[in-house]
Amino acid sequence: MIPFFTGAQVHAAVSPERALEAVRHAFVAYERGEWTMPPKVYVPAYPAGDFRAMPALGAGHALLKWVTSFPGNPAQGLPTVTGLVLLSDASNGMPKAVLDAGAVTALRTGAAAVLAAETLGRDDAETAAVVGAGVNGEAAAKTFVTRGRPVLLWDVDAARAARVAARTGADIARSREEALAADLLVTVTPGRELVLGEGALRPGQHASLMGADGPGKAEIAVEELARVRVFCDDWEQASHNGDIVNAIEAGRLRREDVTENGKVLAGDAEGRRRAADATVFDSTGLAIQDLAIALAAMERAHDLPLATLELS
Repeated sequence: MIPFFTGAQVHAAVSPERALEAVRHAFVAYERGEWTMPPKVYVPAYPAGDFRAMPALGAGHALLKWVTSFPGNPAQGLPTVTGLVLLSDASNGMPKAVLDAGAVTALRTGAAAVLAAETLGRDDAETAAVVGAGVNGEAAAKTFVTRGRPVLLWDVDAARAARVAARTGADIARSREEALAADLLVTVTPGRELVLGEGALRPGQHASLMGADGPGKAEIAVEELARVRVFCDDWEQASHNGDIVNAIEAGRLRREDVTENGKVLAGDAEGRRRAADATVFDSTGLAIQDLAIALAAMERAHDLPLATLELS
């Protein structure tokens, strides 16, 4: 019998705090070569959206996430992100669990955003903000709050921002400008228009860019990337599908200009050098992060009333 985790059960099994620690472990294991991750496969269905197949292998398990991104769905009362995560035993190929992909994605996105902010932000950072109050923005805000840090929330839809703030304990930013001025900034937008133009980031500020996770998306201007210190989740993936793609194609960024955050977490690369540095983390979302969340959920499988699937 194969347990099935609904979205609510994924969240019940994995707290934001546990998600952050799981994602931290995944980054380090991947950097050390203990976990592996073949390239993400995009199946475009543009202009409406796209499908993604994301495999990973680690800790004696294999994972495949089949997930969508259809930004126009909320206007139809549908979620932007849907799909399934399949977890298998890597020793014999037998299925171990099926999980709701939207919940797994939200948990690991919030965890990766805040982990990067804590790793790369100033030690004396005081303010934090999340721009974008969708499912993944809500996860980022909740993770900040869980870590004991007050957070401002802003969204183009003020009513949605108010609902998410009430659920997470975040405060509503008085303006977009107030949110964008936070010491630790997380942007989780559809990536259809720039959030940060040239000169937007002030000295000492950090921004985790979580929205531009596919072709044609961008949250930050090329000129701004060229003047700040840039980090990413995985060079191979981010250099093809992340915010940094346009800067690379324009000749403004090279491989040696970008540091993978896993190397920083593993102690193999330098993070923030000076308090006055402005830093950016470009996230494209990694299957190793999904594997980390799935394994964390399995730790609680016996504590939840899970439905089961049977293979004939």
